[in-house]
Amino acid sequence: MREVTPEPALPADVTAVRELVRSAYAPYVPRMGWEPGPMSADYDEAIADGVVDVVRDAGGLAAVVVARGGDDHLLIENIAVDPGRQGQGLGRALLAWAEAQATARGYAEVRLYTHETMTENLAFYRRHGFEVTRAAADDPYGRVHMRKVCVSP
Repeated sequence: MREVTPEPALPADVTAVRELVRSAYAPYVPRMGWEPGPMSADYDEAIADGVVDVVRDAGGLAAVVVARGGDDHLLIENIAVDPGRQGQGLGRALLAWAEAQATARGYAEVRLYTHETMTENLAFYRRHGFEVTRAAADDPYGRVHMRKVCVSP
């Protein structure tokens, strides 16, 4: 697996974060019939809150992860990989990083959700140990909620 070390996004990164997220999610707009939530999220606020981390490479931002701590879990709100860098293991590495973050913060699990039409994401998360906890039919936005129990070190 590719090793990555995400670092906190800086206020100066906000435009690049927005652009990366918009390009990563653009293929889903025709399927869903509207823009997925991450395309219109307030990244100024999220960066100020300290919940946005980025992976940089020589070409700029390669990936973005937005993760917030909950009462008993870490919620991954968004993982986005630059389309030109997809298929290089960044998504898998960010999932592993998030799980390590959850464990370090004392959380027992990582949670996330994705839209039911994002079938590639659903398969990807299942391959990496996530299980469905709430089906799209039970969510007014058609989201599939998933979780992964963290393995303590």
